[in-house]
Amino acid sequence: MELKNLLDEFEANEKTKAALGHAMGVLYYDGNTVAPKKSDAVRGETVGELSRMMYELTSGPEAVARLKQLIAVKDSLDAVTRRRVELLEREFEEISCIPVDEYIEFVKLKTRAMNVWKEAKEKNDYALFEPYLKKLFATERRFALLRSPDSDPYETLLNGFERGLTVKTCDNFFACLKERLVPLAAKAAEKSRSTDDSAITCEYPVALQREFSDYLMDVIGLDRDRCVIGETEHPFTTGFTKNDVRITTHYYENMPAASMYSVVHEGGHALYELGIADELTGTNAGSGVSMAIHESQSRFYENIIGRSQAFCELIFPWMKEKFAPRLDGETPLSFWKMVTKVEPSLKRTEADEVTYCLHIMVRYELEKRLIAGELDTKDLPAEWNRLYKEYLGIDVPSDSEGVLQDMHWADAYIGYFPSYAIGSAYGAQYLREMMKEFDVWECVRSGNIAKINAWLENKIWRFGKMRDPGELFESICGPLDPTVFTDYLEKKYC
Repeated sequence: MELKNLLDEFEANEKTKAALGHAMGVLYYDGNTVAPKKSDAVRGETVGELSRMMYELTSGPEAVARLKQLIAVKDSLDAVTRRRVELLEREFEEISCIPVDEYIEFVKLKTRAMNVWKEAKEKNDYALFEPYLKKLFATERRFALLRSPDSDPYETLLNGFERGLTVKTCDNFFACLKERLVPLAAKAAEKSRSTDDSAITCEYPVALQREFSDYLMDVIGLDRDRCVIGETEHPFTTGFTKNDVRITTHYYENMPAASMYSVVHEGGHALYELGIADELTGTNAGSGVSMAIHESQSRFYENIIGRSQAFCELIFPWMKEKFAPRLDGETPLSFWKMVTKVEPSLKRTEADEVTYCLHIMVRYELEKRLIAGELDTKDLPAEWNRLYKEYLGIDVPSDSEGVLQDMHWADAYIGYFPSYAIGSAYGAQYLREMMKEFDVWECVRSGNIAKINAWLENKIWRFGKMRDPGELFESICGPLDPTVFTDYLEKKYC
C-alpha cells in the first residue's frame, strides 16, 4: 500500500476511535452526574458495544495489518505521526492479549460497580459492594498477568497509570515520605491546634458556593467556553478534547473549603487538557501523558497555589463580600491559617497538605496486598480501619467514611493512588524551577495566574503524550527527589 493511502487509513481509524471515545466519555460523565440510578444497566450495554467497536479498531485483523505496515515505515514518518504509531502499538499490546468477550464484560462490570458503589456508600453497606470489588480486583489481576505473565501484576497495573513506575520506586518513595511526614504531621498539628476554623464550618448556602466555583474557575484562568462544571458524589474531570473539558465538585453546606479546593484541584486537571497543542487534538497523543503528571497539575493548583498565603489574599475580598457576614472580623491571614490547618482526618479529598500522603500510603499498601492475594476483600474494612489508626491515629466510624469513600476502585483504577503522592512531589519541584524564572507569589497575589499557566503550558501541557512521563518531568526538573517535597512542607508548616 502506498504511504499516503496507509496514512489516510490510519487517520480515518483514529478519527472513528476518537468519536467512540467521546461518546463513551459523555456516557461516563452523564452516569456520574445527572443520570437516574436505574440507567446503569442500559448504559453498561451501550458502553459495552462501543467498547467492542473500539477493540476491533485496535485489535481486529485490518487494524493489526495496518499497524504492522505503519511500524515498518515508522522511521520515515514525521515526529508527531511516529509518536502516534508508537502509542497505537502500546495500546495494541495492552488490549490484544485480553479476549474480547472478557474485555466487554469487564467494561459492563465497571458500569454496574460504580452504581452499586454509590448506593453502598449512601447506605453504609460495604457488603453490597464487596462482591463487585472482589471481581474487579480478580479481573485486573488476570488482565495484568495476560499482559505481562512474568511480572508482578501490581507493577503492571502501576505502569498502566505511570509508565516506568515500579513497586521498588514506590516503596522507596513512600518510605522517604513516611520517615519525615509522620513527625512533621504531629508537629504541624500541634501548631495548628489553636486555629479556630469555625468561620468556615458554619452554613454556606450551596447557591452561593456555586457562584464561588464560577469565580474560582475564572481566577485560575479556565476558558468557560471550553470548560464547564457539574456536580457529583466524588469529584472528577473528564477531558474529551481540548475544546470540551468538564470538571465536577460536591457541595457541603457546612464545608465550603471542600468544594473550593475540589474546584481548584479539578481545575488543574482541566488546564492541562485545555493547554494541549492544537496539532494533537483528536489524536491518541492529544491528552495528558500519565496520571502522576496529571495529578501534579491538580495538586499543584490545589495546594501549592491554592493553599498559599498569596492566593488567600487574592480571593479573600470576594469571599468576605459574598459570604457576609460569615467572615466578618477575619483577615486573609486568619483565613489562610484556617485552610492550612493540619489535623488528621477521615477523608482523603479533604485532608490537609501534610497528612494527605498518609491517606495514599494506606491505599497503596492495601491494593498491593489485594492484588497479591494476601488480603481478601471481605477483610478490607478491618484492615483499612487498622491502618488509619496506625498512620493517622484516628478511628473510622463507618465504611462510608472509610473504605467506601473513594470511587477509584469501583472504576477499576487499581494502581492509580500512588499518582497522587508522586504528583504532589512533582509539584514541589515545579515550584523550585518556576521560582528561578519569576516570583510565583507576586504573580498569585496580583492575580496574574496566567503567567504560571503559560510556564506550565510551555513545559508540560502542550506536549500531550509526545513524551513519556519520566522523560518529560526530568527535562524540567531533573530526577524525582521526594526531599524537595518534604522540605517544602516543613518550610510551610513549621
